[in-house]
Parts: sequence; C-alpha cells; structure tokens
Amino acid sequence: MDVYVGIDVSKDSLDVHVRPGGEAFSIASDAEGVAALIERLRGFGPSLVALEATGGFETVAAGAMASAGLPVVVVNPSQVRAFAQALGQRAKTDPIDAMVIARFAEATRPVVRALPDEEVRLLSDLVARRRQIVQMLVAERQRLARALEPRLKKSLGRLIRALQKELAQIDGDIDQAVRASPIWRRNEDLLQSVPGVGKIVARTLMAELPELGTLNRREAAAITGLAPFTQTSGRWRGKSFTSGGRASVRSVLFLASLSAARHNPQLKAFHQRLIAAGKPKMVALIAVARKLVILLNAILRDQKPWQNA
Repeated sequence: MDVYVGIDVSKDSLDVHVRPGGEAFSIASDAEGVAALIERLRGFGPSLVALEATGGFETVAAGAMASAGLPVVVVNPSQVRAFAQALGQRAKTDPIDAMVIARFAEATRPVVRALPDEEVRLLSDLVARRRQIVQMLVAERQRLARALEPRLKKSLGRLIRALQKELAQIDGDIDQAVRASPIWRRNEDLLQSVPGVGKIVARTLMAELPELGTLNRREAAAITGLAPFTQTSGRWRGKSFTSGGRASVRSVLFLASLSAARHNPQLKAFHQRLIAAGKPKMVALIAVARKLVILLNAILRDQKPWQNA
C-alpha cells in the first residue's frame, strides 16, 4: 500500500499527517526534531513526502529528508490551497493543512526532483537577496521623491547610498559564484546567446529554475506559471488564464519578453503575428514569455547556443 505524508512547516514546528492510516503528530522544527521525524517516517516507508514552500522554513527539513533518502517534494502553496477549496475545506489550522497536503500528494503524485546542491542554493539565495535590495531601493527612491523635509531627504539619501553599495557587493558575490563553476559559465553564455536575455535574467533562471534543460515543453510552461488554462462549463467558454508557478522566474521572463519582442527576430515575428491576429498586447507578451522559456529549456538541454533560423 502506498503511503503519502503531508507536512505543514512553520518556524517552530512540523505538523505531519500520514495517509491512508490517518496518523497525525507535531514535532519541533529544530535539528533534533527533524532527525526524529526522519526516523519515524522511515517506519512508514512513504511513497512520497510533501511539504509546502513556506518562504524558506521548509529548506532544512526537505534537505535533511532528501539526504536521508526519503522521497521528498516541495509543493506550490497556491495549488494546495486550490485543492483544499475544491474539497470544500475552509477551516485552516496547521494539522488540517498537513492533512490537505497529504491528500494533495496522494491525488496528484507530484514528481520528486533532486534538491539543488549547495552551490545552486547559494546562488539562489544571492539572487533572492539581490531582488529584495532592488525592491527596497525602489521603495526608498519613491519616498525620496515625495519627501519635503531636508532632514528626511538626507536620511533617505544615506539609506539609498548604503543599499546601492550593498547591491554592488551582492552583484560581485554573484559574479564570483558564477565564475567559480565552469558549468554555470557555460550555461550563462548559452542563455545570453538568446537576444532579449541578459545577465540578470540568465542568473535568475540558473538559480531559481535549476530544472531548466531537463523539462519538456509543457513542464517548462507550467513550472513558470505561463501555461494557459481555459475555464469551461457546459456550453460556456471562459477566457484562458495563467496562474501558479514560480513568481520570481515568471517576472524576469516577462521582462525578458518585452526585450525579446523587439530585438529577437524569431520572437519579434511571433509577437507581431499575434498582434496582427487581434490578440491583446498582454496576452501576446505572455505568449512570447512562454515561447521564450521553452526555447531556453531546449538550448540548455541541447547545450547549443541560439541561432536565428
């Protein structure tokens, strides 16, 4: 009998639910607790252990379980929440969330993927930190533009200069990390061979989409939240929409699509055909972003730079 485990992760505890037996328990999310959890899960012989992505709290537990040989997968919280709504499960507590995650794992059986190694995790953390600093810079510059009091302007100016200095340091750390790996240097060059893809886009994809190059077309679109879904019911046909996926990756792909729609001959022609066919501008750009990630996935898979066919 297949056994599925759902784990709701918080800063202080791990709430666990096991299906189909229904066992439920909570354990501390510190090192001792994770070690005890691994031993207890081994006794169940699980087919799949699923945790929600919770802003980094799941990383230690997922890494430890993967290292111990358990079949662990980190699932998308929005997909789990949609699944709970489909079940009519409106109550939300940590034990209930663990039960829903276990049922989600049992119903969907997401593919277990290898966790990023330490170098990829480091690059991912650096890229995430860079994104946070850029967001802080944008916010402080907006405050400076509205400020009237001279002392407030000076305070904002000091903070902006400090953030700019920290941004330069992070960029240097990212450069060092990429240069230290021949594989990363090669992949960065391959990704940047595509017109419209710059250094930041390439490094974000390498850090936050390490599966790129191993996916099929549908997986590449779905994992980035660029796969279209159509709403239908009887004779009613709703508009297609995109949702889910990795938001940070989707954001940089959308920005890259703006550039690619102007400077990449293939994607520019594709974009113009969609506009000529009457597609709304946003729909056309999302289609370009989807085509772009499929193209980038193929380039890393084949290890061949982009060529204008």
